[in-house]
Amino acid sequence: MAEKVLISVFIIAKNEADRISRAITSVRDWVDEVIVIDSGSDDETEAVAKRLGARVVYHEWKGYGPQKVFGESLCRNRWILNIDADEEISPELAQEILSVFDHGGPPPEVSAYRLPILPLYPFQESGHPWTAFHKPVRLYDRDRAGFKAELVHDSVVVREGTVRTLKGMVIHRSFRSLTHHVAKVNDYSSAQACDLVAKGRVPGLWQLLLVPPIAFLKQYLLRREFVNGVDGIVVSHMYAFQRFIRLAKARELAKLRARAHRTVEIDEE
Repeated sequence: MAEKVLISVFIIAKNEADRISRAITSVRDWVDEVIVIDSGSDDETEAVAKRLGARVVYHEWKGYGPQKVFGESLCRNRWILNIDADEEISPELAQEILSVFDHGGPPPEVSAYRLPILPLYPFQESGHPWTAFHKPVRLYDRDRAGFKAELVHDSVVVREGTVRTLKGMVIHRSFRSLTHHVAKVNDYSSAQACDLVAKGRVPGLWQLLLVPPIAFLKQYLLRREFVNGVDGIVVSHMYAFQRFIRLAKARELAKLRARAHRTVEIDEE
């Protein structure tokens, strides 16, 4: 892929030295620039990224949305491709994107493209395309689309024009191990719990009771993890756990805040 297209790729990262090389090498040979926004790594993330030809910029962590909005501001091209440090663009998707930009870019009415995300766990040798249920906007025209500055949910809003879906996959190696999965869910669910309580959404009995089994069935049946055999059962249970723990934390946080409020009222009396 000698000829590069006018696409800017940006990647947010922290302590991703062991994984970010896959992300960078999957795009560096065919895009105009690769930018890594580092939020304070204390490993070799910066050195690895620079060695692979990426530009590295430090930016203090403000949340997922704000971090990606900042990443957009660094890009010099109109078309932007965002991937995470634990993702990579498959060769099939790279060729598909190149074909889209082969003759002067996408059609004028197209503002963005959805990219299928194929999850791949460490205990899996390969992912099944049937499980690529998530298709977020990741390739977009910055003049007509962009990330929302929300702390937890980092999604792209398309302000005008149409959105199309590409067929090639983004390979997503989200977790280094099940231990890492639990740690990551623990961190992310705390932010989600704060967000729920801030919106006045305190989980009750029926949510706590029904969400876990419904989440398992959703992942196992609707998201077709059953095609992965025993691995699919493990993945589905992990999904149910992360859906449950954010609700449990939200309930705990709401009760602690209510107790603190009552204590203040008693002290004032």
